[in-house]
Amino acid sequence: QLVESGGGLVQPGGSLRLSCAASGFTLSWSVMGWVRQAPGKGLEWVSDIVSGGTTRYADSVKGRFTISRDIAKRTVALQMNRLNAEDTAVYYCAAKSTTFGHFVFRNEYDYWGQGTQVTVSS
Repeated sequence: QLVESGGGLVQPGGSLRLSCAASGFTLSWSVMGWVRQAPGKGLEWVSDIVSGGTTRYADSVKGRFTISRDIAKRTVALQMNRLNAEDTAVYYCAAKSTTFGHFVFRNEYDYWGQGTQVTVSS
């Protein structure tokens, strides 16, 4: 199970930190990802962290977002800085019980959170 928190309304240029609490599987043996869906658009892969700790980012967020995990607390976080209107979306936390790989769509992941809304607006 995955439960996200931390979304909300923020002004352009601001920051938000999303958190995802995981249960029911081994976090350290999984690929943990963040995927977002903007209004009227399809799913967009944002970032992930693989079993070995390597992190990857979409070009649209590289240098602004940082993904991290706390294995002891069973949480994954997405720190989002310098937010802009194009970052407005529902953000989903997702998990795949494998050590490596790139996954985008809901049916590719084993676990999918309920989503948290991020709105960037002045």
